[in-house]
Amino acid sequence: MGLGGFSSGKILIILLIVVMLFGTRRLRGLGADLGETIRGFRKSMGDDKPVTDEPKDT
Repeated sequence: MGLGGFSSGKILIILLIVVMLFGTRRLRGLGADLGETIRGFRKSMGDDKPVTDEPKDT
């Protein structure tokens, strides 16, 4: 039993088909874009500042 009811052989075949359809270069680019998106999301989550109702003096 593998991931989500798929055996490891079926997962390997699906991955092979995906590589054949998209090619390794395009998959590499998609992986890099996904990584940048996740990094940006994590950074924006860490940059949150608490919202206060008090006005700031200018």
